[in-house]
Amino acid sequence: MSQEQIPEELLQHLCYSSRLTAHEARNLVAEVLAYYGETTEAFVRRRHLELQSQGHNNKNIFQQLLLELQQRRFPAAQLSERQIRRMIYG
Repeated sequence: MSQEQIPEELLQHLCYSSRLTAHEARNLVAEVLAYYGETTEAFVRRRHLELQSQGHNNKNIFQQLLLELQQRRFPAAQLSERQIRRMIYG
């Protein structure tokens, strides 16, 4: 859904129920949609880099990714550590 397709009713609701301007509400909705529109592979790669930069080792990262994938809005199919590793390293 592009920013032009965001329902005006949703934007009005956000503006009414918060202190957001129409522009801020539109940007917020677009950001949330982009976050949840991320593919499984893109999510795995992004989170791997984030967790790695925080000093986690791959064994812990892979376990964390397995947990996080099941908590997504539309959970990914059950993946093995090997599948996750292949998404990251090819």
